[in-house]
Amino acid sequence: MIFLELFYTFFMIGLFGFGGGYGMLSLIQTETVVNHQWLSSAEFTNIVAISQMTPGPIGINSATYCGYAAVHNAQMNDLWAVLGSATATFALVLPSFILMILISKMFMKYMHTPLVQSVFMGVRPVVVGLLAAATLLLCNTENFGSFDTNPWQFCISLFLFAATFIGTKWVKISPIRMICYAAIAGLVLLY
Repeated sequence: MIFLELFYTFFMIGLFGFGGGYGMLSLIQTETVVNHQWLSSAEFTNIVAISQMTPGPIGINSATYCGYAAVHNAQMNDLWAVLGSATATFALVLPSFILMILISKMFMKYMHTPLVQSVFMGVRPVVVGLLAAATLLLCNTENFGSFDTNPWQFCISLFLFAATFIGTKWVKISPIRMICYAAIAGLVLLY
C-alpha cells in the first residue's frame, strides 16, 4: 500500500536527512523520482519551487507536496491525496521529534566536548555534499531542455540559472523575488 511506503520512505529520509531541508532534497528526489517513481523530475522541480515560495521549512513543505502528488499520481482522489500529504509530513518530522527528545539533555551537557565537536566537523562537509547532489540531480534536460531539441529554451534556462545564482549570491536579491522574476521571464520568453 502506498501509504505504508510513503511513511517508511519519509521516516528514513527524516532519520538520515542531515543538514535540514536543503540537505534532504537530494534524498527526497532520489526516493520519489528514481526509486519509487512516484513523481517525474519536472514535478519534483515544481515541488521544490513551490516549497521555497510557501512559508515553512523546505523539507517539510516538499514532503507534504510529494505525499500529495504521489497518491494523486497513483490515481486516488483528492481526499486520499491529502492523507498522503499528512503521512509523508508526519513521517518526515517524527524521527527529529523523537531524537530531539532523547538527546536534547545529553547534547546540552556534552556539546562543547572535543568528541561532539569532531562529529559535527565531520558532518558539515556531508551536508554541503548533499546540497551539491541535490543541485546536480536537478541539472538535467527535463529542467533545462536540450540544445539539440530547443536551443532557445536551453539558452534561456542557462541564462535564468546564471542570473539567479549571481542575483542571490552577489547582488543579494531575495530568493523569493528571484523565483518571481524567473516566472515572469519564463512566461514572457518561453510562452
